[in-house]
Amino acid sequence: MKILEFLSKKAIKANLVATSKEDTLKELVDLLINSGEIAKKDRAELIEALMARESLGSTAIGHNVGIPHAKIDSVKHLVAAFGLSQKGVDFDSLDGEPVYIFFLLIAPQDSAGPHLKALARISRLTKDKYFRDSLRQAKDEKTILKIISQEDEKRI
Repeated sequence: MKILEFLSKKAIKANLVATSKEDTLKELVDLLINSGEIAKKDRAELIEALMARESLGSTAIGHNVGIPHAKIDSVKHLVAAFGLSQKGVDFDSLDGEPVYIFFLLIAPQDSAGPHLKALARISRLTKDKYFRDSLRQAKDEKTILKIISQEDEKRI
């Protein structure tokens, strides 16, 4: 599975402004709403689902990467947004470090397989220091998309 199979190209932001966990989640959700992937009426439910997931344990996996994710009924297919924070966000990361790289995953309730494959794919790619560093240095959405696309082609 490739990231670009589920990442909305219109839901990428190179400079997140949020500085808290909840505001970051809201900003990422708004990227999906503005791209047309998620209905605006589902915003509150989705943010609630994401915060509930975070209360179980942080989705910040270390190495400055966070993969917040949730499942809701109103979503028909797996979709993702990408956000880059220049300042870093305290996301209760496993290693105590701030998170700069965010992949937000939203899936239908009954999609365990694709949801887990997407989580595994992102987790595997972000273990690569060069990939993380390249994303962190990206200054615009076009560059981020190019970096992810190139990595997708290299590692299947």
